[in-house]
Amino acid sequence: MQANAKISPGVSERDTRFSRPKSQMRMLLLEGIHDSAVAALHQAGFQHIETVPTALAPEQLRERIGAVHYLGIRSRSQVTEAVLARATELRAIGCFCIGTNQVDVVSAGLRGVPVFNAPFSNTRSVAELVLAEAIMLARNIPEKNAHAHLGTWEKSARGAVEIRGKSLGIIGYGHIGTQVGLLAEAIGMRVFFHDTARKLALGNATPVNSLTALLELSDIVTLHVPAAADTVSMVGAAQIARMKQGSILINASRGTVVDLDALAAALENGHLKGAAIDVFPVEPRSNAEPFSSPLQAFDNVILTPHVGGSTEEAQEGIGVEVSEKLIHFHDHGSTVSAVNFPEVSLPAHRNTYRLLHIHRNQPGVLAAVNRIFSARGINIAGESLQTNDVVGYVVVDFDFTEDFDVRELEALKRIDGTLRARIIPR
Repeated sequence: MQANAKISPGVSERDTRFSRPKSQMRMLLLEGIHDSAVAALHQAGFQHIETVPTALAPEQLRERIGAVHYLGIRSRSQVTEAVLARATELRAIGCFCIGTNQVDVVSAGLRGVPVFNAPFSNTRSVAELVLAEAIMLARNIPEKNAHAHLGTWEKSARGAVEIRGKSLGIIGYGHIGTQVGLLAEAIGMRVFFHDTARKLALGNATPVNSLTALLELSDIVTLHVPAAADTVSMVGAAQIARMKQGSILINASRGTVVDLDALAAALENGHLKGAAIDVFPVEPRSNAEPFSSPLQAFDNVILTPHVGGSTEEAQEGIGVEVSEKLIHFHDHGSTVSAVNFPEVSLPAHRNTYRLLHIHRNQPGVLAAVNRIFSARGINIAGESLQTNDVVGYVVVDFDFTEDFDVRELEALKRIDGTLRARIIPR
């Protein structure tokens, strides 16, 4: 196509002035993402969708990422700076899970790549597992189960207690922590919580000002905090020593939060009654890799392979939620809930064309965009600019003219600070 070729309102798939159609987009979904995501993406018009049941090793991901437009992962894949440096075609990343710590989100943002996740879809599943583990540990079920498998009949009420009336201490009172509290309260527990930010207490939950105070008053402690510099080993030997004699520790948040060697020592000397751990500092990339932990020696510890959100209901919901975010970004430029990007909620554009201009957050970009449109006599129907500390995002809805050609888009891409730019036809 010549640079000044004209088009009709029906846009050809070969037209280089406009965003590539979904039929040309390549999607790579790793780690056995639920079929609901594939179904939603196919229904939206994406045709090239490759699914892989496991995570890829970093070197494998670097080799594969160059031709990928949209990447879908769960918690095992590591999208590092080295991977992103090879991701020349990548438009967005979908984390089909709660966390995004497996992605270098700053580097992704600097390359104009928004990162989406599913912060709510597995909330109930994690909360139910935590409560179930609390009941089983209080009743000494893990030990009795282990002995029964070895042929020992250990019927005894000694040390087995109800959790009704016991104190539950929740560290991190976010979406999951609040759900845990409501479920626990419904079966008669007294609920306390500690959070670094002021949170509205749900039900009869009581806030506690310090972590130490929470540990000292709780019969069962459960962690629901993000992976961050200030949460690494936030429960170590000193904190475990402040917990009640015979109390229980549950971690279904992040593997770096609990010092497992300190926990093993507290179990060995009998200070804690038991523990349940669903997340680990180092986790296998696939089910075929071996797993090792200092807690494997204890019958009073429940070890689960990061399955807090692994229910059919949660994974189906996550598949739909994240795929819809990728679809809306591709179709309309919407970045609602992107963790590293200015949030822009955009409706469908039925009678206009839409420019999506992603740039470094620096002065003058919007003015430069407007000068290009003005010089060509193109009418702007709507315009917005949103920024964060790193990235600026200009969205322009404009009226189409038949002599609009590829040079306009190339001029927009040459604006100083531009990271990415594309035009979505009506």
